Amino acid sequence: MRTNPPHPAGKPNALSGEKSPYLLQHALNPVQWHPWGDAAFALARSLDRPVFLSIGYSTCHWCHVMAHESFEDAEVAALLNESFVNIKVDREERPDIDALYMAVCHAMTGQGGWPLSIVMTPDRHPFFAATYLPKASRHGRLGMLDLIPRIRDVWRDSREEVNASAASVLDHLRSVYAGSRSDQQPPDDATLAQAVESLAGRFDADNGGFGEAPKFPSPHNLLLLLRRAARTDSPALRGMVEKTLRSMRLGGLYDHVGYGFHRYSTDARWLLPHFEKMLYDQAMLAWAYVEGWQVSGDPLFRQTAEEVFAYVLRDMTDPDGGFRSAEDADSLTDAGHMEEGWFYTFTKDELDCLPDDLAPLAARLFNAEAGGNFADEATGRRSGRNILHLGRPLGAWAAELGMSEEELAIRVEAIRANLFALRAGRKRPHLDDKVLTDWNGLMISALARGARAFDAPQYAEAATRAALFLLARMRDGEGGLLHRYRDGEAAIPGLLDDYAFLIHGLLDLYQATLDLRWLTEALHLQEAQELRFADGEGGYYFAPLEGDALPVRVRDAVDGAMPSGTSISLLNLLRLARMLGRPDLDARAGMLLEAHAAQVRHMPAAFGMFLCGVDLALGKGGSVVVTGQADAPDTEALLRVLNAHFLPDVTVLFRNAATPDPLARLVPFTAHVVEREGRATAYLCENYACSPPITDVQVLARRLHR
Repeated sequence: MRTNPPHPAGKPNALSGEKSPYLLQHALNPVQWHPWGDAAFALARSLDRPVFLSIGYSTCHWCHVMAHESFEDAEVAALLNESFVNIKVDREERPDIDALYMAVCHAMTGQGGWPLSIVMTPDRHPFFAATYLPKASRHGRLGMLDLIPRIRDVWRDSREEVNASAASVLDHLRSVYAGSRSDQQPPDDATLAQAVESLAGRFDADNGGFGEAPKFPSPHNLLLLLRRAARTDSPALRGMVEKTLRSMRLGGLYDHVGYGFHRYSTDARWLLPHFEKMLYDQAMLAWAYVEGWQVSGDPLFRQTAEEVFAYVLRDMTDPDGGFRSAEDADSLTDAGHMEEGWFYTFTKDELDCLPDDLAPLAARLFNAEAGGNFADEATGRRSGRNILHLGRPLGAWAAELGMSEEELAIRVEAIRANLFALRAGRKRPHLDDKVLTDWNGLMISALARGARAFDAPQYAEAATRAALFLLARMRDGEGGLLHRYRDGEAAIPGLLDDYAFLIHGLLDLYQATLDLRWLTEALHLQEAQELRFADGEGGYYFAPLEGDALPVRVRDAVDGAMPSGTSISLLNLLRLARMLGRPDLDARAGMLLEAHAAQVRHMPAAFGMFLCGVDLALGKGGSVVVTGQADAPDTEALLRVLNAHFLPDVTVLFRNAATPDPLARLVPFTAHVVEREGRATAYLCENYACSPPITDVQVLARRLHR
């Protein structure tokens, strides 16, 4: 049984007709919330009130804390209703609004996060920004009861200063997001080296990861390091990635019972996470573990990717094939109150109730203690609950316990199955069941990569179902994409990330299935992206040209919790150029590199995924065209060489010898690629020229790894 955080009893406000799970969580608040839209801002103008904008998401722990403290509180609600027109935004539904006002918060306070609290004029011009705000002031943090009267007085008595402050903030952001073309050369090998040096300087050799607590997975940085390690033959860089992947998997960041990764770790050891599970984290981390396995052969990395896929397909998949967004950190305890991490943690007594031969082993392996193995982040008190974590690989545990690793693995699975059954009796955390095009694109990509690397067609089948769902249900009347689907309704014009991430997923799905429709759809969406988002200076706006009338248009290549749409677009353009033999798309990628040259050279470590694109642009890899009979053993043998190995700068095309015309129409240079002596044949095509034919698997492998 799944439960949403409980609503307070009350009269529905204007959010009650919305689809967003986050907005519906606030539909019974005493705060008179409005959804974002012209009507709310018109009301603010007519009442001559500022707007209080609150942005969060349905699985955000601190959003729940602020809601329970303030938005469900009659005293705070009365002040908000008297002083403002109040607007709620789901940052996952409207990442364009969130991106702008989060940038405002960073500019005004030097930090950001959710819940995001903004006060703005009825013209959408912000003059106050904060994140979480308590009800009453404490520990130097201004509370809502003190803040609201101050803002009300400033609005009444110092309007000119308010307007001047808002104008200054917006002028600053306009300069930040202004066209960034410069005389600088595009990022090059030296830029890559600088980014890697910066990451290496922050590497935590004891625990893996980069920097101190809180520690985020940042899988795109791991992908960059893997590419650089391959390019420079650096065992040290490979070691950083492997240490990090291993530490995350063995720590409390990973759900050892139900699989999947939590959002991030509040400590340096990957022990104490914020427990929400986001679809995009599962996708990006699965991608990193797939490539980690390809590079190292470590079976733990393959196992981790497969378990992440199992979690997503079991718990995060919509009946129609799309992937749902997130699971909450908080859940309802047996005592009837909400508690972060309760669903995922266990008391020592619960582990002691396992079958006799498993109980002592479970407590020892997973580091369980009678008083709990972690302290509450806010209070510092031991909760009596345990975050399960192995700390060491099973091989090390097996040696210590005097048993084989195979025998220990069987017992660990028995422990897991028993705990999974125990946990099934608890009330599950809230599931945010909306389907987002961009996050689904990332998951399609990860599944397709897993299908290729592991020779696992079931992952390609799941990715195909999701792609069919998106292309059938998430379209507007003009062939463009929509951003969100929930409860039978697709809505909200697609943003840059929706196009870029879905194109990325479709390209990987083509690589996994060699079904030409996915390559064709990817090209059509790339053409649509150019029409809707190109900024005229080589880059892309985040929101479409006909989108919401925000005071500043965001364009950015910085990679945050997810890679930016700009970064993924760079990869897409380069891959499409090589697969299709299109110099114009290669030139478009060059324009994108130039557009962000100054920004990336200034702080390269903030552009991990963009630099993966730079690595691809600088690499010698091209397309490998395999021609032969579909499903024939010699064809499959050549494709296996291409699929199993780590070849990040190589793309694959398949020319079906029985029906070659469809590929030739889309990719004209393949018209001259034919089988040799009736055998499946591979051609390595670089710089718009192809190698002599290769029919021997070993020769192909040597050529690919030269």
